[in-house]
Amino acid sequence: MAEKAAVSDRVLTVPNAISLARLLLVPVFAVLIATGEDGWAFLVLAVSGASDWLDGVLARRLGQVSKLGQMLDPAADRLFILVTLIGLAWRDVVPWWLLVAIVLRDLLLLGMLGVLARRGYGPLPVHLAGKAGTFALLYAFPLLLLAEWPAPVGTVALVLGWAFAWWGIALYWFAGVLYVVQAWHLLSADARGADVRAVP
Repeated sequence: MAEKAAVSDRVLTVPNAISLARLLLVPVFAVLIATGEDGWAFLVLAVSGASDWLDGVLARRLGQVSKLGQMLDPAADRLFILVTLIGLAWRDVVPWWLLVAIVLRDLLLLGMLGVLARRGYGPLPVHLAGKAGTFALLYAFPLLLLAEWPAPVGTVALVLGWAFAWWGIALYWFAGVLYVVQAWHLLSADARGADVRAVP
């Protein structure tokens, strides 16, 4: 309850500025990965992953949790994950099935959010599993890119990168199932309430 009361309508906050900067880094990374500038692309990915953690910490510690931030942060996460996966798959750094697995989960949740919105519900609260899955994926990508470097750096990065990737995918889908179950309970309760109100 306290966390909900702390959410504000402020726009100009430090966490929002960080999230906006992350969004602006997306096309920068796309150009770098497409032109083979792997060193700079790795740096952008590392900065994005670290700033994703930083903006959440600052929002809570500075009391700057905002509605805009609650939209910007996951939007930046999703866009960065999507663009990064497309770039890495296009470069054959990761297989295309990894991109499909992530996109299918996000499409599922997008459809679910549409159904909830038509019933008057807003976005569901973020689960720890979903945030952990996102963190794991954002840490996996720079490691998988680093795996293109010669051994021993590339070998170690490959093992760690795929470890983070598998954990990320598992947590990402686990959180997706939790969101679907939560939405089902909301819609079922709504339907039961409508049935009760319909009884003369």
